[in-house]
Amino acid sequence: MREHIHYKQRWHKINDLTNKFCGAFAAAERQNSSGQNENDVLKVAHEIFYSDYNMKFTLEHPWCVLRYEQKWLNLNTPKATGSSKRKTGETGSQSSSTNVYDHEIRPEGVKAAKSRRNNAQGKALAEYKSIWEIKKEDLAMKEKLSNLAILDTLLAKKEPLSEAEEVVKNKLLTEYF
Repeated sequence: MREHIHYKQRWHKINDLTNKFCGAFAAAERQNSSGQNENDVLKVAHEIFYSDYNMKFTLEHPWCVLRYEQKWLNLNTPKATGSSKRKTGETGSQSSSTNVYDHEIRPEGVKAAKSRRNNAQGKALAEYKSIWEIKKEDLAMKEKLSNLAILDTLLAKKEPLSEAEEVVKNKLLTEYF
């Protein structure tokens, strides 16, 4: 079993080298010429990293996993060359309307998740209450129909009713009529 400090040290090493490689990858993307695919850009990024830090980048797998996470998106997106004071919406046809990183959205915050959960619980409670009201009405109608069926059988009897049957019949007649 490893201790917490070992995981922490490994993460700091991965984090540091991944940040540096993201910078090299962004520089390689800025140098991207037409006809180059992502593998070519990756090779150039490795060369830039080697020339800057005099070591090979060996953490390509963690970088591939982390490159589309929120923290590293800012480092991976290519910056516009030159100093332009225009806003991105005013560039017109010069800017590309599609972005490779549009599929990533920021995760929901704790407060928003709690409020959404509370709203969902409130909606579920209201739904249960409405179902319970419908169920109560249904039970009342079933009881009324049952009582009317009993009254119908008591009224349809040809032989004289017992004292208990007579009491039930009178009670049902006064209740419904």
